[in-house]
Amino acid sequence: MTSPRYLTKSRFKLATQCPTKLFYTRKPQYPDTMIDDPFLAALADGGHQVGELAKRYHPDGHDIKSLSYDESERETLELLKQDKVTIFEPAIRFNNLFIRVDILIKHGNHFELIEVKAKSYTASEDKDFLNTKEMLDSKWKPYIYDVAFQKYVLQSAFPNAIISSYLMLVDKNAVCETDGMNQKFILFKDENNRKGIDVSSTLTEKDLNTKLLKKVNVDKAINIAYEHELTTGMPAHTFIDNINALSKHYAQDLKIAPVIGKKCKDCEFTCSHEDEQNGLLSGKKECWQEQLRWQASDFAEPTVLDVWNFRGAEHCIQDGIIKLNDMTIEDIDPESTIDGIKRAALSTKERQWLQIEKTQKQDTTLYFDDESMAREFASWTYPLHFIDFETSAVAIPFYKGMRPYEGIAFQFSHHQVNEDGSIAHAGQFLNTEKGQFPNFEFIRALQDELGNDNGTILMYSPHENTFLNTIYRQLQQSNEHDKDSLCEFIKTITVSRKKSDESWSGERAMVDMLKLVKQYCYDPATNGSNSIKYVLPAMLNSSTFLQNKYSQPVYGSSEMPSLNFTYKRWIQFDDNGHVIDPYKQLPKMFSDATDHDVELLSEGDELNNGGLALTAYAKMQFTEMSEYERAQLSNALLMYCELDTWAMVAIYEGWKEMLISG
Repeated sequence: MTSPRYLTKSRFKLATQCPTKLFYTRKPQYPDTMIDDPFLAALADGGHQVGELAKRYHPDGHDIKSLSYDESERETLELLKQDKVTIFEPAIRFNNLFIRVDILIKHGNHFELIEVKAKSYTASEDKDFLNTKEMLDSKWKPYIYDVAFQKYVLQSAFPNAIISSYLMLVDKNAVCETDGMNQKFILFKDENNRKGIDVSSTLTEKDLNTKLLKKVNVDKAINIAYEHELTTGMPAHTFIDNINALSKHYAQDLKIAPVIGKKCKDCEFTCSHEDEQNGLLSGKKECWQEQLRWQASDFAEPTVLDVWNFRGAEHCIQDGIIKLNDMTIEDIDPESTIDGIKRAALSTKERQWLQIEKTQKQDTTLYFDDESMAREFASWTYPLHFIDFETSAVAIPFYKGMRPYEGIAFQFSHHQVNEDGSIAHAGQFLNTEKGQFPNFEFIRALQDELGNDNGTILMYSPHENTFLNTIYRQLQQSNEHDKDSLCEFIKTITVSRKKSDESWSGERAMVDMLKLVKQYCYDPATNGSNSIKYVLPAMLNSSTFLQNKYSQPVYGSSEMPSLNFTYKRWIQFDDNGHVIDPYKQLPKMFSDATDHDVELLSEGDELNNGGLALTAYAKMQFTEMSEYERAQLSNALLMYCELDTWAMVAIYEGWKEMLISG
């Protein structure tokens, strides 16, 4: 029996991003590049405990657990016969529209519709989700759309009801009043790999007294959405008309004509050439073929969507400028001087035009500003320290006195390069113990690593500086016996945040290698990306020096000590003579995860997005596992983080060799 083709809130959300996606979703011939494993996705998202906490605020609620459309609807309608009732996940259907409301409270003829989200909310900043023009704030639009869709379905199903609609959000101003609350919501998966939350029997009334979640009315925002949103790029002209139009198209499996744009850059309905060879289809490719009449060869050419950090892509596409070969310097308009003086570093626009120009000229050579880089090198003091942090932020706090989404630093790696060129993986820290707040031990360990000399400290992206500022604020509010000395150490190696109550710039403030990449170095092999996951392979493939050095089992020997590797050859070649990405040489962080999912969690524009490590940390905190599994995951985390700082060292060595060779 064929399942009914209902427009659900998740499908409506997909359609608001691009209505053509409704035709591709849930069809096996169109691969979806989103994470396949729902349990892994839950770990990566990190907010599923919030939904269970919201239920605990309504102890008399009835949970509809059936996955069947018909059965869940029957259970819901039966419960709604009561005059007063609270229902979790009630099923509401109207024509071909179907929703499962997070929390529905009925009191006579009045309904409270509550959508629970793990997004943080601050009343002073976010207010009623509107901007200064009394229109929807762009960052809140997806959430308001979600509730607006549900309200329309509920109102249509119960036309005489009075409906009040709410978002229940994580209140960043709330302060947890008990210890260990985070550990009372454990994530598990059943035999069908469906996620669930196991709530500890030790959860108390005191735990729930301070409301970490805040219920905020969104009826005003919904009315504005109904009047002003989803009026372009959709099959109809008003928000509500589009709900019905999308429902009709989805029910009849009719494709909505695509409108290409910048949104196509992140389309999940794409597939590799190998997948296409095996009979799979790319939804994104089909859209572009329909709109642009492209042939297969056209897709091999770079487009405006490939230009790094390019905000003019939408305008170019509207003007029919799609391929990089069609762009002119006027499309970028780089400013190479300030008041007639040539810039010392590439501006964003200059770098964008450099990428385009090299593509047009089929120039694969590396751009390297050796003069500027030499000045940077000359300002550094040996020994050099290369550091990387792995961090997390969870909605439900670990300890009394913490606020939701306070930063947690659970791991670092440290490589040291001496003036004579000798290299060592000098130190590391990892704390994944359940329920422990690791930040203060983390900073003590970091001080032990970096506090013995005045050597220059290097990071990749501002993440480390930002997080040390976070720990500084946490220390200031703590009763740690050594907080003054730890705070002073942090101030010596960081720059204060712009909105900080204090202002400082440490004499050893960390050097950002990502900034150096953006300003002084561009390799066409990175295709515009500055992520170390792209910069490292490009450097390894272009540097004969690094290939000769690291094709030998020198790493993890007495010559180059390592804490996690022994006689490792980082340089290995594939059948085409290209260096195999070192990150793909490591053991899987999750043995039961697909390569596709691991790739998604590893992606990011900067080293410290840490999706893979963050997910592993979440698994160790919020699931039950054996000591053996915990040890294996810990070892994998240590290897990945060590590779992050070795990658920084390898890039530094590549730059140094280019300066020497001139």
